[in-house]
Amino acid sequence: MAEINLLAKYPRAKRNLAARKLGQDANRLVARKFGREYFDGAREQGYGGYRYDGRWLPIARDIAAHFRLEGGDRVLDIGCAKGFLMRDLIEVVPGLEVWGLEISQYAIESCHGDARGRVVRGTAQRLPFASDSFAAALCINVVHNLELDACVGAVKEIERVAPGRGYIQVDAYRNDDERDAFLDWVLTAETFGKPDMWRELFERAGYTGDYYWTILEIDADLTRGVAGATTPSVQRERGR
Repeated sequence: MAEINLLAKYPRAKRNLAARKLGQDANRLVARKFGREYFDGAREQGYGGYRYDGRWLPIARDIAAHFRLEGGDRVLDIGCAKGFLMRDLIEVVPGLEVWGLEISQYAIESCHGDARGRVVRGTAQRLPFASDSFAAALCINVVHNLELDACVGAVKEIERVAPGRGYIQVDAYRNDDERDAFLDWVLTAETFGKPDMWRELFERAGYTGDYYWTILEIDADLTRGVAGATTPSVQRERGR
């Protein structure tokens, strides 16, 4: 396994933790349905509008270079949302066969035209694909949405369909301040912890691919709670 940030070129986005924290319990229930509200509803309930803007192109190039992808290779994007990364991978590597897996029927029906017909509805812990059938299997900010045992199962599945050729990115935190900010922001994560926890989980699952962390970058003002929060935080993650 290797720790490598394949999302290093993803744009930084401002995240207002104070606004997200208000009404969080109700918003979490809505977000966990992964429907229209999560993708294209209010910011407090998820993405706040997830639309194609080309931001995945430089990431697609880095993924293609990292896995040395060529036309004819097969790639799987697990938790592909509306298929924007799929679309950009297809542009970056002509002839690449890209498949997506997504739990949200709304996201599938709203996916980019270039990904239409190539997104299968399903869950990460039971991938409907043959063993060793992909040159790369990507799973970005998805696994942590599962309960612990299901997380392990999903990681095993990623290893099964692309042995040693997986890339997993998960939410994590390194200290108490980052944990507090994480809990104030994240709506859908069921399993979370520090990087060492995730490394142990990967080893338990027999995972041999690559990985990295989505860590909320906090503003000192926001650690004081909602009353003292006046400055948006900055977070680099998959559109949330």
